[in-house]
Formats: sequence, structure tokens, C-alpha cells
Amino acid sequence: MAILESGEMYVETIYLLSLESDKVRGKDISEYMGFSRPSVSRALNSLRERGLVKKDKNGYIKLTEGGIILAKHIYDRNMLIARHFTGLGVDEKTARKDAQMVERFISDTTFNAIRDNQIKNGVG
Repeated sequence: MAILESGEMYVETIYLLSLESDKVRGKDISEYMGFSRPSVSRALNSLRERGLVKKDKNGYIKLTEGGIILAKHIYDRNMLIARHFTGLGVDEKTARKDAQMVERFISDTTFNAIRDNQIKNGVG
């Protein structure tokens, strides 16, 4: 089952927050993304139904194994594209922001060409 762009944003956000703390709450996600708590709750329910997130015994949000795999895939794509942009002279903050937008729409063919170019040039 395909996951929508917004679901990918939530999975990536949970991943990033979990790198900082193993105690991720809906409130943390809401603050990080700038979304309302009810919106976050609905999204988390959807992700839970898809088997991408779960709550631990203390109520903290965790990515499942499948969620971690998806999050790492999204994050790695973002970082590779951001490196490509910084290599073109774009400042890091702008490159990361733009990479998040581009990653959601770029084809695998174009992404693979960027990755292969970075590998060829010893960047990736």
C-alpha cells in the first residue's frame, strides 16, 4: 500500500526526533511540523494502521521496522539531494529545505543520476 506524501513527512519527522530522543510524543511531532495536535493524531492513527508506527508501553511513539526502513530511505534521499545542491553553491539551510520539496517529486531515474554523479565525483 502506497503512503502519501504527508505520511512520508510524518515518518521522517518521527525518525529525526527519535535520533534526538527515544521519547517522541505527539506533542513533539506537532511542534516540529507546526501542525495541530488533532491533525497529528489522525496521521499517527493512519500510520499505525499501515504498520509504520506503534506506541510503546509508556505511550511514546516508535517507528516499526518497516517505518524505520521507509524513514531511512526518505532521509537518505533528502541528504543526497541536499549535498547535490550545496555542491552547486546553495547554502546548507536552503539546500535542505529545497531537497525536502524536490525529493517528494523527483523520479527515481533523476535521483539515481544525481547519486551516480556524486559517486563518480567522490562526493557520495
